[in-house]
Amino acid sequence: MISIRVCLTTNLKKIRRENVLKVYSYMVMTFCVLSVVSGLLFENRPAVAQDVIAEWSSIKTPPPPELKDVTVDPKTTAFLLLDFNKQTCNAERRPRCIASIPKIKKLLDYARSKGILVVYSLSAGAVPGDIATDLAPMEGDPVVTSGPDKFMGTDLEKILKDKAIKTVIVTGTAAHGAVLYTASGAALRGTQVIVPVDGMSAENIYAEQYVAWNLVNAPRVSAMVTLTRAEKIK
Repeated sequence: MISIRVCLTTNLKKIRRENVLKVYSYMVMTFCVLSVVSGLLFENRPAVAQDVIAEWSSIKTPPPPELKDVTVDPKTTAFLLLDFNKQTCNAERRPRCIASIPKIKKLLDYARSKGILVVYSLSAGAVPGDIATDLAPMEGDPVVTSGPDKFMGTDLEKILKDKAIKTVIVTGTAAHGAVLYTASGAALRGTQVIVPVDGMSAENIYAEQYVAWNLVNAPRVSAMVTLTRAEKIK
């Protein structure tokens, strides 16, 4: 009897040991398979972007926005000329602003001939006499002074409301300052905004490109903005 018990005990231990080895083998095989599959998945997975600065040099420029023909109602349209004063619009700081003046003058003359409201803005420290001679305000033209957003701390909103203005043509410098923030401010107030791209200027062309893209892509703002050229406005 003792020999039988010993034999059974030995066999049971052997069976248990073999089962443990089998389970361990299965676990090792499963781990290896999962490792291989995971490696393949992560190998084919696209790289996750870290941040815009890390990817700066690889960013592709989007296609240019469409420039549209525009027809406005003179009775409900205002023409905004922003910061064309010598402190911000000069050959040293912003030669592109100086280059834009002839087209702005032509559009200004056309707007006046149609009775469109003309509104000027100045940068801090400037006076109306600092505005470029070809674009000088006439007696009675409203002039406001503020930072990039010409609605802030001024009567611009009231000026437009009192004249029942529904559309503004925004020109000026800097594109990434007064034009961007005043156009956006008008759009967010429910006013249709027209921006002739040849009527906004900055120190460099990239800033103008960014502003053009932003105005037609920014949430809520883009629905109210139309990009055009001065010659396309009727």
